[in-house]
Amino acid sequence: MERAVVQITLFGLLLAFVTTLPNKDDWDIYSFHINSTVTSRYATTVITSRVVNRMDESKEIEFLVRIPKNAFISKFRMSIDGQMYDGVVNAKEQAQQQYTEAVSRGQSAGIVSSVGRTLEEFKTSVTLAAHNKVTFELTYEELLKRKLGKYELQIHARPMQPVKDFKIDVYIHEKAGINFMEVKGGLSTKALANAITKTQTDKQAWLYFYPTEDQQKICDSCGEDGMNGDLVIVYDVKRDTSLGDIEVSDGYFVHHFAPSSLPRIPKNAVFLIDQSGSMHGRKIEQTRTALIHILNDLAEDDYFGLITFDGNIFHWRRELVQATKGNVDSAKDFARNIQDRGSTNINKAVLEGARMLNAQPREGSASILILLTDGDPTSGVTDPKTIQSNVRKAIAKKFPLYCLGFGFDVNFEFLEKMSLQNSGVARRIYQDSDAALQLKGFYEEVATPLLTDVTMIYIGGTNLTQTNFSQYYNGSEIVVAGQITDNDIDSFVPQVVAISSKRRVTFADTNATMESTGTVSDSHIQRVWAYLTVKQLLDQELLLSGPEKEKVKTDALELSLKYSFVTPLTSMVVTKPLGENTEVLHKPKEGQAPQQNWQVPPPSLSHTSSNPVFGRMRSSGVGAVPGFGAGRRAGVGAVPGAAGESGVGQYHLHFGPLGMTMLHKYTSAMFRYHYDDNYHLHSRRIISGHVDPFPSLMKYGAVAHKKPIRVPPHRFLIKTENQSLPLCFDINRDVRLKLLHHPSGELSMNGELDSLRYGGFKRIVIHFETNKSVDVKIDGITVKDGHDVKFYTGNDHITVGSVTVIKRDKEVDVTAGDTRIVILLHQQNRKHLLWPVVRQQPPDSNAEGILALKPVAYEEVQQTRSTKLRIKDQEIDVVSAGAADYSIPFPPILECWLMSAESALQRPLDDFSVAEL
Repeated sequence: MERAVVQITLFGLLLAFVTTLPNKDDWDIYSFHINSTVTSRYATTVITSRVVNRMDESKEIEFLVRIPKNAFISKFRMSIDGQMYDGVVNAKEQAQQQYTEAVSRGQSAGIVSSVGRTLEEFKTSVTLAAHNKVTFELTYEELLKRKLGKYELQIHARPMQPVKDFKIDVYIHEKAGINFMEVKGGLSTKALANAITKTQTDKQAWLYFYPTEDQQKICDSCGEDGMNGDLVIVYDVKRDTSLGDIEVSDGYFVHHFAPSSLPRIPKNAVFLIDQSGSMHGRKIEQTRTALIHILNDLAEDDYFGLITFDGNIFHWRRELVQATKGNVDSAKDFARNIQDRGSTNINKAVLEGARMLNAQPREGSASILILLTDGDPTSGVTDPKTIQSNVRKAIAKKFPLYCLGFGFDVNFEFLEKMSLQNSGVARRIYQDSDAALQLKGFYEEVATPLLTDVTMIYIGGTNLTQTNFSQYYNGSEIVVAGQITDNDIDSFVPQVVAISSKRRVTFADTNATMESTGTVSDSHIQRVWAYLTVKQLLDQELLLSGPEKEKVKTDALELSLKYSFVTPLTSMVVTKPLGENTEVLHKPKEGQAPQQNWQVPPPSLSHTSSNPVFGRMRSSGVGAVPGFGAGRRAGVGAVPGAAGESGVGQYHLHFGPLGMTMLHKYTSAMFRYHYDDNYHLHSRRIISGHVDPFPSLMKYGAVAHKKPIRVPPHRFLIKTENQSLPLCFDINRDVRLKLLHHPSGELSMNGELDSLRYGGFKRIVIHFETNKSVDVKIDGITVKDGHDVKFYTGNDHITVGSVTVIKRDKEVDVTAGDTRIVILLHQQNRKHLLWPVVRQQPPDSNAEGILALKPVAYEEVQQTRSTKLRIKDQEIDVVSAGAADYSIPFPPILECWLMSAESALQRPLDDFSVAEL
């Protein structure tokens, strides 16, 4: 199952997603309030939106907000006509079961998805009766992280229209005292500046942001659709004691440790810079710029090394050297001449960097290893687990490894795990105009070590969060939370032991008293502990395997459920009024797109999209994947190159749906490409060097061929018993399919496949009783009752004998006795397709047809890329692929085992075909 999640995540980043902004004539947000309370750096934010439907008919009302990625959603509710509908946090598997049950009733899914660098998007909707009102309320929580001497509270405001009653209220209470507070962000400039009111006392601060409707239209990021920007509150606290702040409440404590009056420790730094071919162009230019700035910032008592790597490694110097002006100038000259070429040997580069640091240990110094890469390992040792093992042995807990992943081509989970294994962190560098500033900003966070080997000791404490830290940097903060044994504060003694330069230091305050927060915030300290514990358990789960991994996962899940946190292990089930959608909201991992509610079947990517990776994308143009409309389309990747260029190899790719979604990442950096009407991709390689032509696409369903191969236009899924991956097969010929035939002959359903490249049905006919039928097409329904024939195009409730037909906007619901069939209408690339789903049939039914297939049980014979499955004593070659699950109103893409139709059906395909509908 782990594998499926990872691959679904990758392709999800490239799916088109269109947000339709509301028409104020339809419905009106008459009140939008954001209230954020920060107590001891822990922020609880409540977003409340009140909406009225001003129309004389029911309307779907959408609630869409953006929240920080670091936050956990902890509450969501809707109020309609005095009736409250609360979201419930469940284990992801249980929530998924509820989702599946909702889907069986023809309902849809909701999403929480990543948006840009620091935000996630929460979206839900509800159908509201004419002139009715609804109140949405979302609560999320986060522990603010100190960076470069300050905390930042980011509030994103995007109500989607100017709002008469718009308010942002922020209250900050810090018992240690507030040192300073300022406001920045796009919503604090120009016309909106006078809408902000600030008040500050010694320990409290208030901020009020009340823009008028006119002001909401004329700021930098405003327009007729209202505001769309951030308000960022920046502050820091006073620090009176070296031990820091300790607050206790109801048997829990939280300790903020950030001493500042300490001498800096000289550092040994080795920079590992990826110069492989995929770094071509802007990325390598920005890297050179950032590296030169970083070299300028080295102190003269620092020692440093610089290695670039592709398939090989290249030293500026083979040993660490002191950061004298002459050495720094020489290293800057080396940096200016870094050129992109070749493949990516991460293993060799990191091991060489570790060797350099280990070869010259300096007493009283702090060592750090910084890796910058934009892709997966493609030469030398390429297995991620082997690389991680090699690196862990080489570093041996002596210094941290920081991994910077440039863009979205990287296997971020690989970098994250390797960093965590070696006391570091991984950070994504976004491929924007300020990438050089991002690189420099990260370096500044680790540029000034003040302590090493930090151990946080709590006598009389238990259930502690992380207490050992390899280094503490100026401007950062160490936070530890835990429980006090038997709530005995008198026996609770905190202490910090660390190395400062060449001496061992102890931070303790024997005269300090533990300050209780009182009964008002009794749950606050406990929630900080739970928040930190869950975050750290999720990190540990990434590192562990076997029973240890399961134990950590179980602990994290229990805490997430207890405190109602929406985490990667839980989902929120959003209940709605009877007859409305039940939604399941998931929290994505870093770089992960939502698993539900993408109404885009593979493989086309043509709709205008708002994408966290590529921003706005349309159906054609530079750097976007063409939309496969009529005729030939072309797009040019970011790297210049012309047909007929010397050293250019030509390849033809056959992409499965999952591989197709990976295309844009690689074409934008590597290819000049065009497509034709049969899904043939013709690409010209324009990177020189002996590199695997398509190093990572192979994993996601793309297969290199010397000539074009037609992509199968229709893909079907078959459910399985107790296995994580379903089976799938392709039908690539014009055929009329037997979908469902009852042996009694009382009901039969056949379908005619369309000619669209992404696959579906253009016509479905259901026969029942004698001379009665329902003929469903894209443009309407024809109902035949003997000689009486009627055509319906609108939303209708039709009765034909004992059969009921209900036509809605996106589906046709047919009920005949104990059988219920729903025919869903999907839209793709401005074209429509039909897909039938059997929602209910008699349990002892012996029906035949594609939709009557029973769940399949299989066994994996070998765990390799050419996996074989054993089905009914037959071994079948399969490959990992992806398929849209069109049985769901908003189809997710599922990973599946792709095989031939005959193998999946265990019968010839002709057995499932009919001569006429």
